[in-house]
Amino acid sequence: MRKPIQVLVYPVRYRKGEWEYLLLHRIPSRGGFWQGVSGGVEEGEDINTTARRELIEETKLIPLRLERIDYFYSFLIEDKWRDLYPPDTKRIIEYVFVAHIAANQKPMIDPFEHDQYKWCSFDEALKLLTWQENKTALARCNDIITAKRQCR
Repeated sequence: MRKPIQVLVYPVRYRKGEWEYLLLHRIPSRGGFWQGVSGGVEEGEDINTTARRELIEETKLIPLRLERIDYFYSFLIEDKWRDLYPPDTKRIIEYVFVAHIAANQKPMIDPFEHDQYKWCSFDEALKLLTWQENKTALARCNDIITAKRQCR
């Protein structure tokens, strides 16, 4: 049984004077939508370990820094996935992270999960995302990143 806890990681790099976010496109059988890196917490893991593991598994990117932001949300489990979770589980909690990536690293995606990747500006990434929670999470990450950059 899976735990009803997940992570959402937005990889970010600073390149040519602007922040770029990495989005992954799910294969059609898994929904065919754009998202950050996401995945579930495995037995014995904390959410920080999960975020790092999922980033590396799904992209092969090694973060310079992985930062949990002060934002999380929950969403309803779709009926088709309900049997993967303990009985009576209705919602999944998703914790949000930002992963700072070196500008020269290139992702290598798993073709069984994703069929495309794209480095995007903040505005472009917002347009590609489907769910409001993902958009809000990206906006929170962007606020944190740009505020820190201005403080330097």
